[in-house]
Order: sequence, then structure tokens, then C-alpha cells
Amino acid sequence: MSELPKSTGAPARQNVTFPSAGTTAHGYLALPPSGQGPGVIVIQEWWGLTDHIANVTDRLAAEGFVALAPDLYGGNVAHESDEALRMMKELPVSRGVELLSGAVDHLLGLPEVTSATVGSVGFCMGGGFVLYQAAADPRVSAAVPFYGVIRGELPDFSGLKAQIQGHYGELDTSIPKENLDQLGEAIQRQSGINADLLLYPAQHAFFNDGRPGVYNPESAAQAWQSTVAFLHEQLG
Repeated sequence: MSELPKSTGAPARQNVTFPSAGTTAHGYLALPPSGQGPGVIVIQEWWGLTDHIANVTDRLAAEGFVALAPDLYGGNVAHESDEALRMMKELPVSRGVELLSGAVDHLLGLPEVTSATVGSVGFCMGGGFVLYQAAADPRVSAAVPFYGVIRGELPDFSGLKAQIQGHYGELDTSIPKENLDQLGEAIQRQSGINADLLLYPAQHAFFNDGRPGVYNPESAAQAWQSTVAFLHEQLG
């Protein structure tokens, strides 16, 4: 894969390293107050491993999970949409899934993790990767895409083992409702799993409180409550 463009400004949030996909990967790890709990992977938006994603990881830890956000951009963070688009395009889906598999390896190998499988929560680009990852890795038993953007064709869901709870905005023009209907139908037809794809009166990125133009606190709070309950139900 070609080198990603370097960005100015705040660096990616990182506090751990681990072997993944033939390289040394970085990420942000947060432990729950008890020191142990079920494992959850948190997958970044197209901006990179930002403070927002680190904050989501911390919030999941506060809810009792061992949460790991792998850095898919190798330390780079975008600050403009054109830059983010370039970075996303330079990360092939297959490479992203490979890196995420390494993150699952690391997470399940931690003594603090009490679950035999993991949950996966992702946003925008990361929401799409939640679906690609869950389709490819049976160790993912709970998949939560927030306004997940699928790049290209839908993944092959025939090997899917994860239950799915998705969160999408009715006003999100990048993900029309007919696309969601097609996604749910493909998941059910190929895997037999009925995905719970929830709609909110909100725009794309409605969960990101760092983007006041689209952040919807009521929808974000409702989606968060549902996500935490779903992860606890699926992971124990």
C-alpha cells in the first residue's frame, strides 16, 4: 500500500502497539474501572484516530468494556474532507480488514478481556469496515455500524456470525433508505440474520459531538444507549 499523506495539526491518539498484518500497528486502548470486561473494537471515521474516536473508546470502557481503537492510518489525521477522502481511498478494504483482524488478535489475547468474541463499533468509513470485518471474521459476534459507508459492492455475508445493530440518519443523503433496505435484505438472504438497522431524524455523523453542524444530541444519546445494551447482551 502506498504511503499515506502526512497531516498537520494534532497527531492521532495512540497509547499501545501490537503486531498486525505483518507490521507494527498502533492504537488507543481503554480499560474499564473493574480492570476487565468484554472486548470491543472501535473503528475510526475517515478522519483518522481522532480525539472523538478516543473519547468513544473511553466511554465504552466506562460502560465495562475493554475497548481498542486501532489506527488504520498509521498516525495520520485528516483535517479537511479532501484530505480524508484521499486517505480513505489509499486504504484498500482488504488491507483494512487485515489490520482489523490483527487488532482482534491483540484484543482477545489480553488477559483483561473476558469474552471469547468481540464487538465492533465504527463510524462513517469505520461503520462500513464494521460490516466488512464482521462478514470476514467469525470472532466478531456483535457489529454496530454508525452511518456505515460501504465502498463498492456489498461484502459476502454468507459467513456472518455477528448480530447487527446499525444506526443511520434519515436526513443522510449519502446513505439513502433504499440502500439500507438492500443491505438488510442481503444480510438476511445470505446469512439468515435479521439486521436491526435503526433510523433517526438526523444527518450523517449525527453522533460526532465535535461537528456541531450535524451533531444531534437526542439521536446520539438514544443510539448510544441502544449500543451499550446491545453489546452487553451479545458479549455478556
